[in-house]
Amino acid sequence: MTAITASLVKELREKTGVGMMDCKKALTENGGDMEAAVDWLRKKGLSKAAKKADRVAAEGLVGAHSTGTSGAVVEINSETDFVARNEQFQKMVGDITELALKAEGNLETLLGSKLGSMAVEDYVKEMVATIGENMTVRRTAALSVGEGVVSAYVHNKSADGMGKIGVLVALESSGDKDKLAEFGRQLAMHVAAANPLALKPDELDSTVIDRERAIYTEQAKASGKPPEIVEKMVEAGCARNSSSRSYCCSRPLSSMVRQPSNKR
Repeated sequence: MTAITASLVKELREKTGVGMMDCKKALTENGGDMEAAVDWLRKKGLSKAAKKADRVAAEGLVGAHSTGTSGAVVEINSETDFVARNEQFQKMVGDITELALKAEGNLETLLGSKLGSMAVEDYVKEMVATIGENMTVRRTAALSVGEGVVSAYVHNKSADGMGKIGVLVALESSGDKDKLAEFGRQLAMHVAAANPLALKPDELDSTVIDRERAIYTEQAKASGKPPEIVEKMVEAGCARNSSSRSYCCSRPLSSMVRQPSNKR
């Protein structure tokens, strides 16, 4: 059993927004298992963890950069939002994001890439000494297409090409590149807002579906309703969750932007 430390309780509180005592109880009831504690709180109706549990408990910026048929995103963490607004930090994020295109989503390759006269990993360490706050290149991803475009979008922008959320959308098509780029940008905005778990319903992980169903079942049973009503409440809850954020293609995009001709 994992020891229930103050730092563990604090981490759960930051993820869920629930009070310290409830967080401690949730961790105690679940042997210190963070994910199980989040589910326990949700079942009790105490948490908004469905929206918050998958966020990184750290400050920093996400850089996103695309050039025609390829694009890359990089998440670089700092300890405080104050440093994330620092011009030196933002320049570092921008420089590393441009290098990420060549790394093609491989974090190890990116950390070993040259930024000036030194590797990215060493450059970040030097910036830590300069700015006086811990920083880390946490993760990177990349997309490319043979023909078409890769569009990049950042939400809550702090500077050009960087913000709190970064999205890449790759479109394979022989259509008009400008129209494709605009469609990709609009689709990326939709992804940033909805935070989908998959592109299509049949791509959803069955364990995720079972987990959500179990949570809605516990919540419905707690209402004291008859079994047939409980089942309807569970189905309604699952459907509501799916339509709001489970998969990207859960609602038409025609209201957002007209699709370009020749899109395949």
